Amino acid sequence: MRPMTLFTIATLTPLPLIVLAALTGGWWAVLAPLYMTLMTASLDELVKRITPTVPEAEFPVADRLSAVIAIGQFCLLGAVTYGMGHGLNSWEKVGVFVATGLYLGQVGNSNAHELIHRGSRFLHNLGMWAYISVLFGHHTSAHVLIHHRFVATKSDPNSARKGESFYRFAPRAWIGSFHAGLKAESERLKRAGRAWWLHPYITYIGGAILMICAAYLIGGRIGLLWYLAIAGFAQVQLLMSDYVQHYGLQRYVAEDGKAEPVAGRHSWNSPHWFSSALMLNAPRHSDHHAHPARPYPALELGENPMLPRSLPVMACVALYPRFWRKIMDPRAAKWRSVTKT
Repeated sequence: MRPMTLFTIATLTPLPLIVLAALTGGWWAVLAPLYMTLMTASLDELVKRITPTVPEAEFPVADRLSAVIAIGQFCLLGAVTYGMGHGLNSWEKVGVFVATGLYLGQVGNSNAHELIHRGSRFLHNLGMWAYISVLFGHHTSAHVLIHHRFVATKSDPNSARKGESFYRFAPRAWIGSFHAGLKAESERLKRAGRAWWLHPYITYIGGAILMICAAYLIGGRIGLLWYLAIAGFAQVQLLMSDYVQHYGLQRYVAEDGKAEPVAGRHSWNSPHWFSSALMLNAPRHSDHHAHPARPYPALELGENPMLPRSLPVMACVALYPRFWRKIMDPRAAKWRSVTKT
């Protein structure tokens, strides 16, 4: 199977499954979350194959797929908000909630992340609105201006420190990235001499209000509450991705405050076949930080830190801090020893 075919099947198949679950319920509300959980984990273990990089000639196809996923995300949210507010019973709502939250947090997040790194204004804005749709628009600024600059240092809110549980990391990362991104964008606006109403955070907050109003109009009060819960679940997935992919890894910072260049040893990676396709190669995280503008099909693994299991599985492990530290702290110590301390 060609890599772009795998990316397409893996990322787009859940969309009709979840839409059918939201609008008709029944067994679709079981199949949709099973696709995002059991089937993905099983294929990762059963198929011992690493997807090769894609020829440069196929990069425009990759951009088109990203645009389709982003547009599909808005259609998905509309259908789910409507279904949650009209007709589904309790267990069907739980199934739709789990499947939608996992899709937005794993596929939608990875895709929006890819889009905000593209040079095209249209694609960048599409990624920004994909983040706004889960009420996380500030990540557009914080990720590019803060995370990529300060990754694996104490100046980056989204780099988890060794010994830090996810439960302590998540609020610190959310609040810290919001404020750091706001400060960076304000300074950039001032340097450019642009009017205050062009501040990106006005778009992020205004867009979030617009999405909330739309959710109420589509799904009523019940639909709105489920929409807010799903957006929160998606945000947790995004924060968990940052937590797992940078836990315990550290760049050397000299006395003058200058950090060493970002290297492959500053991100955790995962070579697993199906989840990598599902998340558009986001688990090849080291190469992304080394080459932020490189399209996702071209990302490589290299000789970099590897997670013992796939990214979704390790995210589940991270919910149990003692077990997580037992597995990851020795591995992090090994890679930290490579860096000056």
